[in-house]
Amino acid sequence: MKVLLMGNPNVGKSVVFNRLTGADVIASNYPGTTVEFTQGSMKIEGEKAEVIDVPGTYTLEPTCKAEEIAVDMLKEGDVVINILDSTNLERSLNLTLQLVKKRVPLIIALNLWDETKHTGISIDVKKLEEILGIPCIPTCAITGVGIKQLVEKIKDAKITELEYDDEEKWHEIGNIIDKVQTVTHRHHTFLERLGDASVKPLTGIPIALAVMFLTFKIIRFIGEGLIGYVFEPLFEKLWTPLMLKLSGLMGSTGFFHNLIIGKLIDGEIDYGQSFGLLTTGIFVPIGAVLPYVFAFYVVLSFLEDSGYLPRLAVMVDTVMHKLGIHGLAIIPMLLGFGCNVPGALSTRILETRRERFIAATLLAIAVPCMALQAMVIGLVGEHGAKGLGAVFGTLFVVWIILGIILNRILKGKSLEIFVEIPPYRIPYIRGLVKKIWIRIKWFIKEAVPFVLLGVFIANLLYTLGIIQFIGKFTAPVVTGVFGLPKEAVGALVIGFLRKDVAIGMLVPLGLTLKQLVIASVVLSMYFPCIATFTTLVKELGFTDMLKSAGIMVVSSLIVGGLLNLVL
Repeated sequence: MKVLLMGNPNVGKSVVFNRLTGADVIASNYPGTTVEFTQGSMKIEGEKAEVIDVPGTYTLEPTCKAEEIAVDMLKEGDVVINILDSTNLERSLNLTLQLVKKRVPLIIALNLWDETKHTGISIDVKKLEEILGIPCIPTCAITGVGIKQLVEKIKDAKITELEYDDEEKWHEIGNIIDKVQTVTHRHHTFLERLGDASVKPLTGIPIALAVMFLTFKIIRFIGEGLIGYVFEPLFEKLWTPLMLKLSGLMGSTGFFHNLIIGKLIDGEIDYGQSFGLLTTGIFVPIGAVLPYVFAFYVVLSFLEDSGYLPRLAVMVDTVMHKLGIHGLAIIPMLLGFGCNVPGALSTRILETRRERFIAATLLAIAVPCMALQAMVIGLVGEHGAKGLGAVFGTLFVVWIILGIILNRILKGKSLEIFVEIPPYRIPYIRGLVKKIWIRIKWFIKEAVPFVLLGVFIANLLYTLGIIQFIGKFTAPVVTGVFGLPKEAVGALVIGFLRKDVAIGMLVPLGLTLKQLVIASVVLSMYFPCIATFTTLVKELGFTDMLKSAGIMVVSSLIVGGLLNLVL
């Protein structure tokens, strides 16, 4: 049996799904698209049933790709659990009546039942069942109330005989509401007042700034803590000795040694500079990137489940539309500040190829990852706000101007944002943990193989001397256009492998403040690191990645040259 969970966005479908299924769940993209859905399994009367969390939809008359897929998946289901928001019954019943019209076996979960008590809403469940001819079960997925009854009632799912005229649908919904629902007066709670304040510009902007500040503080604390106290010690005490033994067996030098282990630095393995497939290739995604990915997914999942992210998306939507993307693109940008790899992967939430291209290009050019930020602060920080303001201020201006340009020259329009703003809620911890685990598994499965491939290709080019040739070829640009010493060429070349390491290579060059600013900005803009590059090839395709790379190179030449003239 195939059980589909269908409902509007933000009605608690994912939490119901987590309650119904075990830990063995799979997040997949619908064939031929970037729209994601989750599937798992459960037992119904001793038999295994497949459960699918269908992308949220308001209608079976599609207005976007996610809704098209929801309609397609409906054809494959044996039973549909229609999850309704009990606090917004009128809106939810629109989809219910459309499902009734499709004549599919149906059962209704009146979710968020606990919220009705706080909002002064009373629903006559028996009367609703009589009118619809469908089993209706009040549920609170966060606490598990009603979930057992829901499972027991799945076998009673019905194709109802309810009939209505499409032109009279909303009139019919109004009649149902009048018969089953009563609303009494109540005062707003603190969370409701905070929710209202979060979307009003006067109060919403300060709240957004405070949330972002705390977000980056928490992410940096978790990410750096995991790297410093867990992953680096593990690599140094367990992995490094194994690699040194393998190095000895391979003769410590030679083409294949440099390819697999990398070059030894004073007889030791330096994960930032060795660039071997089994050293840097393993350490970058696992030891350096994964801790920040984990930290970001913890915070992101909390912001999602609490109800804040839709509010942030609405707050920034007007600005984002000027850049050719919409408010939800703030999520890849936020992820990119931790690590560009999950940022690039999360561009999948954007509906059109045009929006994904613009978002990915802006991300790669003007959103420095946490590791790069830390190195820039270490390099330029001694010059205070003057130096750091010049670097990060330039990147922000580039992000705005380049987005406006891409929006003008690329054909098509940014879609309008249709986001349901749910009430603030305390996240369900079990569901939060499961969501984080699914995302981490997805990252390891999707990103790590491409990072390894990227490091292998880059190391091959380095070992064959091709990267050194590129360095000599570009030296006139580095010294002439950017005004940097020729020794900086090496840092720019290494930046393709690891940007934070490249910034570190500038330290012994004794650069002036002007040169430090130019070098930091150009290193951030000119090309993504190999991990991000290979991820973007996978997400955008090779042709679009070449176009994006061309924009990166041209924009970094222009901005670097302008900084050299102006500063």
